[in-house]
Amino acid sequence: MKIFVTGVCGQLGHDVMNELAARGHAGVGSDLAPQYSGLADGTAVCAMPYEALDITNEAAVRETLTRVQPDAVIHCAAWTAVDAAEDEANIDKVRAVNATGTRYIAQVCRELGCKMMYISTDYVFDGQTETPWQPDCTDFAPLSVYGQTKLEGEMAVRELVEKHFIVRIAWVFGLNGSNFIKTMLRLGQTHDALRVVCDQIGTPTYTLDLARLLVDMIETARYGCYHATNEGGYISWYDFACEIFRQAGMNVQVTPVTTAQYGASKAKRPLNSRLDKRKLVEAGFTPLPDWRDALSRYLAAQHGRM
Repeated sequence: MKIFVTGVCGQLGHDVMNELAARGHAGVGSDLAPQYSGLADGTAVCAMPYEALDITNEAAVRETLTRVQPDAVIHCAAWTAVDAAEDEANIDKVRAVNATGTRYIAQVCRELGCKMMYISTDYVFDGQTETPWQPDCTDFAPLSVYGQTKLEGEMAVRELVEKHFIVRIAWVFGLNGSNFIKTMLRLGQTHDALRVVCDQIGTPTYTLDLARLLVDMIETARYGCYHATNEGGYISWYDFACEIFRQAGMNVQVTPVTTAQYGASKAKRPLNSRLDKRKLVEAGFTPLPDWRDALSRYLAAQHGRM
């Protein structure tokens, strides 16, 4: 298969490209940069075809995808700076990337008759319940500009592309980019004690594991909306931080605080990010490994790069 991947300079897109190469697929990567500017780790993504593409430019999207003629598109590109998205000066830019750009891609996928996979988020829900969100739930009430624009992207894909996958993920970490683990490790070098939120509940997602699942999915015709995070149960950011320091062998005192105690941020976050993943198994896909195992492998990979 020839698979076009957006956002390859980010955490997930990088790993998706490497997974495609490992399976012998013809991956074509794209991002805003004139040339690939992600992790220069000598892996396949650095050597695979790359197309500089601004997905907010409708003509450029049409020209690029029509020329490449992919069998499928895995759309990883997004504006993910959640707090910055709330700034009045950025709202139109966020919508242009997450909603309008996604619609441009979906329109061309429909015309080409190719598959489209859209990576979405737990932020499409308000997080006000205590039960896991079902993938086919339509009780959407995003609390932030980021969540609202990602939901608009979902709606565009559903409307325009018959052969579509929508995959909602949460709490993402990968080698190529910034994430919660890197932040904790950095702060742990200079702080003996940290305060971490304990009332936001979800499950981490390692991009290396997720990339394997996404390629498993795109190789099939089992279309629909799915939730995908690592296994191992639901935890808080506080729980995650404690395990990070335990596995890293760092003596840092972590104090649990509520979101209100921690202090208001520009964007409201869902307290309940529990995503029900049973549909993956029902569709015949292999669940992601336990998040603790994923963290261990991630830390080992990080150490190997130092």
